[in-house]
Formats: sequence, structure tokens, C-alpha cells
Amino acid sequence: MQETNLTTTKRIKNNPKIMKAWAVYDWANSVYSLVITSTIFPIYYAILTTITEKKVFVEETGEYIMVPVRNQITVFGESYHPDAVYGYSLTISFFIVVLLSPFLSSLADTIGNKKSFLQFFCYLGATSCMGLAMFTGMNNVFLGLLFSITASVGFWGSLVFYNSFLPDIATRDKQDALSARGYVYGYIGSVVLVIICLILIQVLAKDAEQAKLYTRISFLLTGAWWFGFAQYTFRHLPQFGLIKDQLPKDLVLLNYKNIFKKHEEQGGFFEVLKDNINFYLDVAKESFNELFKVGRTLFKDANLKYFLSSFFFYSVGMQTIFLMATLFGKSEINLEQGKLIATLLIIQIEAIIGAVIFSRLSRRIGNKNVISIAVILWMVACLSAYFLNKENPYVEYQFYGVAAIVGLVMGGLQAMSRSTYSKLLPEESNDNTTYFSFYDVLEKLAIILGTFIFATLIDRFDNMRYAALSMTLFFAVGLILIRFMKIQVNTDKDVL
Repeated sequence: MQETNLTTTKRIKNNPKIMKAWAVYDWANSVYSLVITSTIFPIYYAILTTITEKKVFVEETGEYIMVPVRNQITVFGESYHPDAVYGYSLTISFFIVVLLSPFLSSLADTIGNKKSFLQFFCYLGATSCMGLAMFTGMNNVFLGLLFSITASVGFWGSLVFYNSFLPDIATRDKQDALSARGYVYGYIGSVVLVIICLILIQVLAKDAEQAKLYTRISFLLTGAWWFGFAQYTFRHLPQFGLIKDQLPKDLVLLNYKNIFKKHEEQGGFFEVLKDNINFYLDVAKESFNELFKVGRTLFKDANLKYFLSSFFFYSVGMQTIFLMATLFGKSEINLEQGKLIATLLIIQIEAIIGAVIFSRLSRRIGNKNVISIAVILWMVACLSAYFLNKENPYVEYQFYGVAAIVGLVMGGLQAMSRSTYSKLLPEESNDNTTYFSFYDVLEKLAIILGTFIFATLIDRFDNMRYAALSMTLFFAVGLILIRFMKIQVNTDKDVL
């Protein structure tokens, strides 16, 4: 049996078809990241939560500028800035993922259906994107935020399982390139769809109302794209996970068909349900125990300790800026929709180049130095964003400069972080899902902290500049910690 498993593993690792199928999921799901997180939905949300625009005279330039007047959103009797509410909704979505992912990854390893959980979250995210088409104005703003939350849970929940396939299907010497390949596929695919959506909204739409209609159609296209292209991944990606010899009588909650059975031969429905409940409670208890155990194990290794600590702090800044960047351009700079989307498209194209450059650069100077360079550039971007002033006549071009820096490092730092962690893990481990669950939980905790701070500062100061400045501190701590990671040369000659 052990020999058979070893043979199967050898056949799966570095298999071109399997590696391509894995990377194609980035092509499928990254449209959520660009259309819903970065471009069209945040702009649409900002438009629907804006009452009007007023002219404000700027003495320094002697000209008038247009400043949006936003609707306040009432939650439990308190009024909040709409961008702050959006930030808090993201915080909620990541909190849900943090609670679910350890349990679900443990369950996937227990019953051997890692791919099935990837499919579930994919379908949750894709259908939620389609559901956003029902968000039409302030009268149902909470419906829009609800689908935004469930789409986020679907996207990030699926990444727990998706990322954990990387060490299963590729040897260490292939992981940097495959990780970068996935991001490149993702950036290209998302750019293609956004261009299609942009043609609908900017070219075919004859007026503002028709533009809103085509925007909602764009949400439908996003869900269909994610759902459709993911089928190639699901067709070729193998199942992974340790199968327990003793499973409860008919997994009722995982197989809806079993709910309608009487289960007379197994003691009746309620007996089977009781066994199921006990099984899931045991898995939940074991999953969080395992997560803390894995955390303690990982932090005993000096390199992993410094990498994960650094990763947490720079992820607070990186992921928060990434999630809130579009609202920054719309709310702080009041950049026109067409220019804003075009800028974000250029960022995506630049990110493709950045991912490839950083992957190749890592072979020369090592992952540690590449990550350090990327973090420094992120700090420059945050500081530059703080000094942006909408009353400056050149603020639009300054915003483009900040966007150029973000585009260069966005893909590179994400790809290098994922592959660096993968290479630091024990080889031939059966706990890759749990290891990557810890990695993803750490990232989500960083996002929870980042989006909460960002939203709170927006509500406190009624602008995003102080929020952007606060992220610089997290990048600085991440930079200091990554420098403590020792340079290693693995047996495959990859320099960390």
C-alpha cells in the first residue's frame, strides 16, 4: 500500500497536465479579485452610495473641483461612512473564513476530498458574484454587501485548498515558477474579462442607467467565467487527503441524498445523525488543536518563525491596500470611472511582468532579498498615497505613479510569499492542507486587522489618507522580521 502511494505521488508530481489544471484555477477565480474586489464593484458601490457631487473652489489653482457627497449607512441606529461599512463587511467575511478554514481543511484531509471543498467554495463564490446583479441602490445596499461577503468567503475559502495543492503536485525546484505561472494566468484572465466588461459599460452603454445595467451584467459574467473555467481544473486535479478507516454511518450533512433516507439498517435516521454530529464535533476539536499544534511546530523552525511573522505584518498592509485601492481612487481623488478602470487594468498587466521578474530575480538573489525589495516598494507607495491631495492639479498623475509602484510589486510579493512558504515546509508531508490552512488563517487574521483599522480610520477622519499611512508601519515591521530569516541552500539548489 505504501509503495502504491509513493508511485502515485511520483506520477502526480510535476505532471504537466495537472500543473496546468492547477494554474488554470487562477485564470478562473482571479476575475473575482479584479472585477469584484478591485475595479467594477467598488466603483459601482461608490456610485450607488453617492447622493450628488458638489463644486468646491480651490484657491491655490483658482479652479473648481467636483467632490462627491456620500450617503451615510445606518447600522443598529448608528450612521457610518459607506466606505467604512464596506471595509467592515470585508472584515466580517475574513472572520468567517478564519473560523471555517481550519475545520474544513481538517475535514478534507480526514475524508480525502480536498478537491470537493475547493469545488464547494468555488461555486459559493461564483453564484454570489451573480447575486450582486440584484444590488440596485441604497434600498437594498445590505443585499449587495451580503453577496459581497459570501463571494469573499467563497474566493478566500477556496484558496485554502487551492494553495495546499502546490507542494502536492510540484517539487520544490518547480514551485516558484508554477506559483508565478498561476498568478500570470490569473492576471491575464482577469484583464480579458474586465476589458469585455469595460466595453459593455463604457462603449455600448448610452446613458448612466444603461451603464448600471451593463455593470450588473458584468457581475453575471464574472460568476459564469469563474464557474465555467474551473471545470477544467476539477476535471484533471486529483483528490488528496488521508482516508480514515472509520467514518460515521452515511455522512448525512455532506450528502444531501442521505438526509432523506430512513437508515433503518443503521439504527434509524436520528442514530445516524447523532453519529454525524459527534464526528463533526470531533473534527472541529481536532482541527483547531491541530492548527495550534502546527503553529507551534512551524514557529520552532527559525526560518519559518521569521517568515510567518514577517508575512503577517506585511500582509496587513498589502492585502488591505489591495482591497481598498479602488475606493481610494474614487473617494479621495474622484478619478473618472474610465480612467480608474484603465489604471487598474494597467496595474494587472504590470503585475504579470512583476510576478515573472520577481520569480527570475529570486534565482539570483534569493527569495528573502526579493521579498525585502517588494516590501520597501510597498512602503514607498503607502507614503506617496498619504501625500496625495485632491486639490493638487497634478494629483491624477501622482496617483498613476503610486499605482505603477503597486502594480510592479503586487504580483511579485504574492507569488514569492506562497512559494517561499511552500519551500520551507517539510518535504513529502501529508499535512500540506493543514500547513496551508495555517498560512491562510494567518493571512486572513492580517486582513481582519488591516481592514478593521482602515475602516475605523476612514470613519474617524472621513478620508483614507491616514488609513493608507498607517499601513506603512506594518510593512516596516515585516521588513525588519524578514531580514532575520537565514539564507538557505536546499538540496534542489534553490536559494531562499
